[in-house]
Amino acid sequence: MTTRLHAPTRYARAGMVSTIDAVATAAGVELLRRGGSAVDAAIGANAALAVIAPNMCGMGGDLWALVHDGSGPPLTLNAAGFAGSGADANRVRAEGHDYIPLKGHISSVTVPGAVDGWLALHERFGRLALGDVLAEAIRLADEGYAASPGLASGAHLVAAVPDNTDIPGDLSAGQVVQRPGSARALRAIVDQGRAGFYGGEFGEGLLALGDRLTGDAPAEFIASDLDQPIAHWVDPVRAEAFGHVLWTTPPSSQGYLTLSGAWIAQGLPLPPEPNEHWAHLLIEAASQAGHDRTRVLHEYADGQALVEPSLLGTRRAAIDLERAGNVAAPAALGDTTYLCVIDGEGMGVSLINSNASGFGAHLIAGSSGIFVHDRGIGFSLLPGHPAEYAPGRRPPHTLAPALVTKPNGDLHQVIGTMGGDAQPQILLQLIARSLGLGQSPGSTISAARWTLGPDDHSAGFETWRPGVGRRVIVEDPTIGWHGPLAERGHVTIVVDDSPSTFGHAHLIEVTEHGTLAGAADPRALVSAAFGC
Repeated sequence: MTTRLHAPTRYARAGMVSTIDAVATAAGVELLRRGGSAVDAAIGANAALAVIAPNMCGMGGDLWALVHDGSGPPLTLNAAGFAGSGADANRVRAEGHDYIPLKGHISSVTVPGAVDGWLALHERFGRLALGDVLAEAIRLADEGYAASPGLASGAHLVAAVPDNTDIPGDLSAGQVVQRPGSARALRAIVDQGRAGFYGGEFGEGLLALGDRLTGDAPAEFIASDLDQPIAHWVDPVRAEAFGHVLWTTPPSSQGYLTLSGAWIAQGLPLPPEPNEHWAHLLIEAASQAGHDRTRVLHEYADGQALVEPSLLGTRRAAIDLERAGNVAAPAALGDTTYLCVIDGEGMGVSLINSNASGFGAHLIAGSSGIFVHDRGIGFSLLPGHPAEYAPGRRPPHTLAPALVTKPNGDLHQVIGTMGGDAQPQILLQLIARSLGLGQSPGSTISAARWTLGPDDHSAGFETWRPGVGRRVIVEDPTIGWHGPLAERGHVTIVVDDSPSTFGHAHLIEVTEHGTLAGAADPRALVSAAFGC
């Protein structure tokens, strides 16, 4: 049985950063100390993670962010990419697939938006020069870094991937890794902006990759696909729950599920302590919130309409306070990195960057050495579905950062997690603990969790598939939830030896004193939250 780790609550006066790796956290804090904004620190920390944690995130992935600058609604950035001009659902179906393949298939690769997202964020909110913001990431890529346990444990999965010259299959924790292609890409971004990345070595590698993997069919990507801007500012989705206003990213993000679950849960008779009945009610709230996710989540969906009380009230009324409901549930796994920052002037950033699943599609954009994500696995292959795989479309997205304000619009929390389809379920538990029970950031982040998964033991991102039942995956057998939940009719399983199954969450909040309190998830093993 895995020993439970506890995340201390850290306090700071003039800024705080929380990420999955102390190296990236330190990069962000240093930028705050040099007068950078929360956005500068977030970009710098994310860029460092793109170099040192290619198993989780990178320049070949997508990005979403919420930025709170002053009072009122947060500004929201969608930097999720779209399918290339050669996307053809008929071709993939003709190959015998019912779903977009998870690994090694070009249909799972969309034009990655992370770099375009960095540039959009920096243009609007950056205080320091972009070269200064990316300097530490460039140094890490050039001089090398000590591999984390997480990177080392997964390195064997990509040992045979063509063009992988950076990550050896026998990598050990602490071994030095250099990534010269990433250093070149970062310098090109500093010198030439988006053209240096999408029109440079990375872009050329992506075009060649798409051409090679589509064979005699039209190439997956053409140059004009990479020329199109990806990042754009959008309206957030909001809902009121637990005495606060919750904000998240709109479709194609699944963030509305976090808000839906919280609105449903806060109207239930939640116990004053997180016992098995508390867990049962949150499980049912999350299940009711997401039972139709596959049908309603696509890039054209109206996120605000999906959290309207008139809709959610019906779902709340369907919950049996004592027994498990008969609704399907999603798979829970994924590899992503979430980070959050609040600076000394009160700007808060909630940012998430992802390769979708570990090392993305297990494909590399040529000599850049940069892994490309498999975010296209969110597409449907059902003919006529609004999220059907097609040129220019964005797939449904698991990425769902969140931000919490007080009723008067002041910033209260930046909060988020990795965890694939389970992100809204994990965030629901964190929100119910921190806002509903008043727990500290450290206690909130450290506490045992549950997630929902399919009962056929499948893995990956098989979201709410018709005919697939629900399992409740419980993290810690000592918490006392497993047996009582089973008695209530839940199909339960204890998984206490796979911490990443339950997310790597981070939280920073503004205290009543105007200072900051935060925590980083100990499940990430090398995570850190600290400030200045």
